[in-house]
Amino acid sequence: MTTDTGELLLIRHGQTEWSRTDRHTGRTDVPLTPEGEAQARALVPVLAARRITAVLCSPLQRAVRTAELSLPRGTGVALEPGLMEWDYGAYEGMTTAQIQQARPGWDLWRDGVPTDGPERPGETLAQVGNRCDNVLARACAVLEETGGDVALFAHGHVLRALTAHWLGQGTEAGALYRLGTATLSVLGTEHGRRVISGWNIPA
Repeated sequence: MTTDTGELLLIRHGQTEWSRTDRHTGRTDVPLTPEGEAQARALVPVLAARRITAVLCSPLQRAVRTAELSLPRGTGVALEPGLMEWDYGAYEGMTTAQIQQARPGWDLWRDGVPTDGPERPGETLAQVGNRCDNVLARACAVLEETGGDVALFAHGHVLRALTAHWLGQGTEAGALYRLGTATLSVLGTEHGRRVISGWNIPA
């Protein structure tokens, strides 16, 4: 398959203690585990094979550390708040099983999270989708300017939502794109059509 221009490289951060135990990790700034750091280092040869001309990264430390460990020393990394993970509000730190005890059948991509908490209001699907659109606009401008790849270091759910928007789908379609820690996914084009060139590729 040929591409029309550079591609978007989506890199989910390495393992954290919360991702290991399937806890919803939105804005809680948890570090990588030793295994997560090893996963990030394993990405070095994979990313070295790409012509990366820009890097956008969530400011949360699990994403920043993954970028530091997987990119050549001295690579410029621009922090992009729009790549922060979904704000889960009152569901922060909970597993799906725990949430479903109170809300049987709950599904993040269909039902969302509470958005009425005074301290942690959470984000709607539409708000997450709007952030993804803004990030895509910035990344696409760089793609057009440089012709090289743009790497996005971020988190599972926001990258899944971003992928849905890349393909012209609604945020809820992110449910279809399972994404493991420290994996590479590639969004590109074919004959002017936006496509997934590679998905959930482990190092």
